[in-house]
Amino acid sequence: MADSTWWWLIAGSAIVLELLSGTVYLLLLGIGFAAAALSAHAGFGLTAQLLVAALVGVGAVAVWYAVRRGRPAEAPSRSNRDVNLDIGQQVQIDAWNEDGTATVRYRGAQWTVVQASGRKAPSTPSPGTHRVVEVVGSRLVVDKI
Repeated sequence: MADSTWWWLIAGSAIVLELLSGTVYLLLLGIGFAAAALSAHAGFGLTAQLLVAALVGVGAVAVWYAVRRGRPAEAPSRSNRDVNLDIGQQVQIDAWNEDGTATVRYRGAQWTVVQASGRKAPSTPSPGTHRVVEVVGSRLVVDKI
């Protein structure tokens, strides 16, 4: 069998493993293996093919890492609007309990509400309209609007 055939089989195997594992890194290494197959088609020797596979594969991983690192980090799922549609919704709080919680009816059920901690939150919570900023278990974390 020709060297290029082996490289194509290795590249295909990497892509299949990537589809089974769900990571992008095996796909990037598969690009390196495909580049080695193309260099084998061009008539380069085995050492050059290995070098091309290593440089293209590792280079693709390095570029992907740099692109991912440049993006802002995603919010955790409990406070990410893309994951949890309750984030940003408004609830009406009539009264707060002494322990700093309240009970509201939201989406047809009773929810326990706590005030979000931070600089914006007043020391004593006040009744009124609040916005959900996070969902922790069965508790809504809210900020005053």
